[in-house]
Amino acid sequence: MNKIIKILIIFLFFLNTGCNTIKSKTDEIVKKENERLSEFIGQPLSELKIQMGKPDKEERSNKDLRVLIYKTKKYGIPCERKFELDNKEIVIGFVSKGCF
Repeated sequence: MNKIIKILIIFLFFLNTGCNTIKSKTDEIVKKENERLSEFIGQPLSELKIQMGKPDKEERSNKDLRVLIYKTKKYGIPCERKFELDNKEIVIGFVSKGCF
């Protein structure tokens, strides 16, 4: 019985270590994505379109501001990036979901 408990403890240790590794890698990917997209803040719409291309969709925010939506897929996982523009067509914010 004592041997089974030791094996279980070792298994749980490695499982926890693996989960922490995945979390740290995911956090690093999200950090890089946010750093990359933050470069668009304060940039005009023309620069966003040069770098990102034509948006897949356009809508209005609850503040009646223009929102451009870019959708892609990587390894079958959907990625969506939304950029909010002010009335002068300057990027003032972004949201990224599922992108790596």
